Amino acid sequence: MSDPLSRTFLALGDPTRRAILAQIADGAQTVTALVEANSLSQPGISKHLRVLEEAGLIRRERVAKTRPVHLNPEGMQRAANWIDHYRQYWQGAFDRMDALIDRLNEEAARNGRQ
Repeated sequence: MSDPLSRTFLALGDPTRRAILAQIADGAQTVTALVEANSLSQPGISKHLRVLEEAGLIRRERVAKTRPVHLNPEGMQRAANWIDHYRQYWQGAFDRMDALIDRLNEEAARNGRQ
């Protein structure tokens, strides 16, 4: 899958990966800490981390013998921008519908008084 947005949503579609993102949102975590917090094996966590990294949602670095995992906000911004585009579209549609309903109600009220 080469589309970055598709990779992002694929990564976000898994509850374990969302839990990992929540765990590192307040600060970097080591792989060991993530293994312990999620009751998964190190290879299992590594697979999830690989998906998150390929989606651009996390980044890893080397610090001495550890590899802390950090949240990459730019990756999440891709999804937020896509969602926001459609949120604005639907908000505009709902606003137009509300205006139409108000206009129809006003016309009905005027016709009922005549």
